[in-house]
Amino acid sequence: MTEQAGLPARKAALAIISGVLRSKRPLDSLLDSTRGLSRRDASFARAVASGTLRHMGILEAVLRRFAPRSPEPHRAGATSEILLLGACELLILEVPAHAAVDAANWLAAGDSKAVHFKPLINAVLRRVAKEGEAMLGELDLARLSLPDWLWHRWKKQYGEKIARAIAQVQQMPPPLDIVLKNGGDAFPQSAPLVGAVRRLEDAGRIEELEGFEEGAWWVQDVAASLPVLLLGEVNGRRVVDLCAAPGGKTLQLAARGANVVAVDVDAARLERVRANLLRTRLSAQLILGDARDMKVPAPLVLIDVPCSATGTIRRHPDLPWIRGAADVTAAAARAYEILEQGAAMVAPEGMLVFAVCSLEREEGEEQIEAFLASHPDFARMPVTAVEMFGHADWITPRGDLRTLPCHLAEQGGMDGFYAARLRRN
Repeated sequence: MTEQAGLPARKAALAIISGVLRSKRPLDSLLDSTRGLSRRDASFARAVASGTLRHMGILEAVLRRFAPRSPEPHRAGATSEILLLGACELLILEVPAHAAVDAANWLAAGDSKAVHFKPLINAVLRRVAKEGEAMLGELDLARLSLPDWLWHRWKKQYGEKIARAIAQVQQMPPPLDIVLKNGGDAFPQSAPLVGAVRRLEDAGRIEELEGFEEGAWWVQDVAASLPVLLLGEVNGRRVVDLCAAPGGKTLQLAARGANVVAVDVDAARLERVRANLLRTRLSAQLILGDARDMKVPAPLVLIDVPCSATGTIRRHPDLPWIRGAADVTAAAARAYEILEQGAAMVAPEGMLVFAVCSLEREEGEEQIEAFLASHPDFARMPVTAVEMFGHADWITPRGDLRTLPCHLAEQGGMDGFYAARLRRN
């Protein structure tokens, strides 16, 4: 019996899903494992793994109808993951039933524990193939796409209507946004969004797109491009960019003529910033170090703090399943330390922009309220709709920037970001 076509891709997808769900490893760090596959297999492995995580709550609900009790992992090995991958192939990727079910049986045969559950896997996936699509119409897909901890948070913070809108847009694979270095012609062909940001619906391999090698653009979500604009005119001025990696804001600042000092604690990620600066023929001073230890005075300081990143779930569908409320609390505490240190660097009459790609108030709005309450030498500078290209709905009642994934929904959504602009008296 010869090995089924596409099995290497499915083995890779299974390893990725197991790494995420069992070891809580980030999806991005595991996708590199597909590099040894053919382009077709690598693409399919990524699609299956990402699709499973993006729709995992929904897939689990379907599988529970046919297997109410999940096999215990210590006895069943990768059985649960194999079922999830098979259900994703059938219901999300619409792979022919015989191919998806046979592939699941092959995967089970290769696992010393899951092999004993092949009859269950076969029976459940055959029922999913026959009845699963009709069942989707009976389920609350938006609610099921989020784990309980995140659903209840967003419902409390934003109301159920917005929580549902966010969940719905996150079920779709995100488009790719690029920022044009000189704001000129589109490289490659793309649709304009705001300012120098353009959107591609079907990007393919980024390195092969027109203008990549020439450094005509870089990848950056439209929401992530907005905090830099709050600094105003930066040409010729010194700007400290704390927690700079992966570097989109550093590139923005350098392209606008700023004298950028980019700081990050992760050496590998800082090398990515360096590589992108070289590719785009832009320059910045790079410093490897913890932002909480920095003492680099400047008139302008930008802080994009590490966080739970719940605003980026469109791009990182693993996040809801590997993080929890405790991660939000820990990230908020670390972020406040960085905010305090960054504020100390701001020169008199200087400006501080604090940004975070989280939807959680503890990491955004509450940080700034606590900071202003204890730092009378700083005052909020409200963001205007003109600065946000007329999008008044991106501005909070207190004048801060707050984008949601459901903003620009008709064009594919955007990342969730919070940013506040403060001036030192």
